Amino acid sequence: MRKALIAALCLLTTATATATGCGAKVESSPDAKSSGAKSPAVTLTNCGREVTYDKVPERVVTNDVGITELMFALGLEDRMAGFAMPDDKGDLDAVPWKDGYDKVKWLSKDQLTKENVLDAHADLVFAGWNYGFREDGGFTPDALKKLGIPSYVLTESCRNGRSGSARGIMPPLEALYTDLTNLGRLFGVEKRAAKLVADFKKRIADVRAKAPEGDARPSVFLYDSGQDTPFTSGRYAAPEQIIAESGGVNVMHDMADSWTTVGWETVVERNPDVIVVCDYGDVSAEQKKKFLLSYAPLRNVSAVKHRRVIALDYADLVESPRNPAAIARLGAYLRTVSGDTAKS
Repeated sequence: MRKALIAALCLLTTATATATGCGAKVESSPDAKSSGAKSPAVTLTNCGREVTYDKVPERVVTNDVGITELMFALGLEDRMAGFAMPDDKGDLDAVPWKDGYDKVKWLSKDQLTKENVLDAHADLVFAGWNYGFREDGGFTPDALKKLGIPSYVLTESCRNGRSGSARGIMPPLEALYTDLTNLGRLFGVEKRAAKLVADFKKRIADVRAKAPEGDARPSVFLYDSGQDTPFTSGRYAAPEQIIAESGGVNVMHDMADSWTTVGWETVVERNPDVIVVCDYGDVSAEQKKKFLLSYAPLRNVSAVKHRRVIALDYADLVESPRNPAAIARLGAYLRTVSGDTAKS
């Protein structure tokens, strides 16, 4: 994963139907293992390329929390052979998909490796660039293809070709909806995916309808980690639209990348009204907040002067089914400060 997770979705899966979005009935997951019928090939567009999958995967291995929970949100635990994820991504007992974590094997508390994948007899690896896939170590879709194992790349992480490993090819919520739709097609749960996307869009629209407008929209800086140089979000990572739909403006919107590093002088110059801290890792959110509020170069930044710092979990801030709940939480916070920021 990168160098350096609530939501309150209603998602109850039964043997014959699934309730998603608090009451909408959708189809159950097909059982290719018991039917004996050969499933038709499915062609999807992933990172701008057409990829054909010869069958419905039955032993999917995922990397990291957001990607894993996309599978859980679609009720696809029975199609998974395991996941890899560090144990610093928050309290998993409180998430709507606790049953998924209970059922699916935790393969590694580090990133996926070829050995993990082969040992799990995986028939699909669902990961992303810097969310498992990496040139260093040779864990790439091409390397897995040589082993006869197909891949699906998280759309938020698709490389955009602008500069080396810069990531992001579409707005982050569009990336989320694209992946849910693609997974719905691949696993034969299109109605389930469509209802989930429709529910997400409605919940986000409800927040946007209450959001401040014009000069009342607070400017927001996303702080992931780092003291010498801060790691933050450009316009292709999930915080961009989490901030925008909540009623704020990402001060790093002009950066055509997803997660990236900037200089503190840029943060000072752009003078954010609010700082959002990404809560994960060995350094707690409280420790990160303490650093920001005591770091001398930031003393005149509006967010620091007025102590407007809010923490969201890691899984709120990467592409995941927790994004709508994160938007609702941040939206409520920004509404409490929008009047003050408009005056300041």
